[in-house]
Amino acid sequence: MDEVTVTVAADPERVWALVSDITRMGEWSPENTGGKWIGGATGPAVGARFVGSNVHGLVRWRTHCRVVECERPRSFTFSVAESCMLWGWRLEPDGDGTRLTQWRERTKQPNLLVKAFVGTGVLGRDRDRLMVDGMHLTVAAVKAQAEAAT
Repeated sequence: MDEVTVTVAADPERVWALVSDITRMGEWSPENTGGKWIGGATGPAVGARFVGSNVHGLVRWRTHCRVVECERPRSFTFSVAESCMLWGWRLEPDGDGTRLTQWRERTKQPNLLVKAFVGTGVLGRDRDRLMVDGMHLTVAAVKAQAEAAT
């Protein structure tokens, strides 16, 4: 499991509203350009599905995701079908602010097509390092947004 934690000078409700809004994730992520709720979903809830849009250089792709944990204002977790990953956010009160953690964990090995695509270096030779670097950028950008709104 990989995780990145920051302390945000904003209350957990404000921070949770940001990290659970998949339509805005492109504002903070270096690779994800946002998401769109599908199948009748209109917002975060266990079982809600969405399609995420991503870009890395000239390569663009979509992911099919399902919310597996959604506890306002403590956690938001979703599974990504293509990569067999769980991505999540944990939020804990920390004084007047929030201890925010973004994490990811592989649930099983992805299919051969995904492994070939990632393993060949199309998305970066060290994909795991690239993802962790992106997590650092994402939590820093969420922190800045939450604190600017305070």
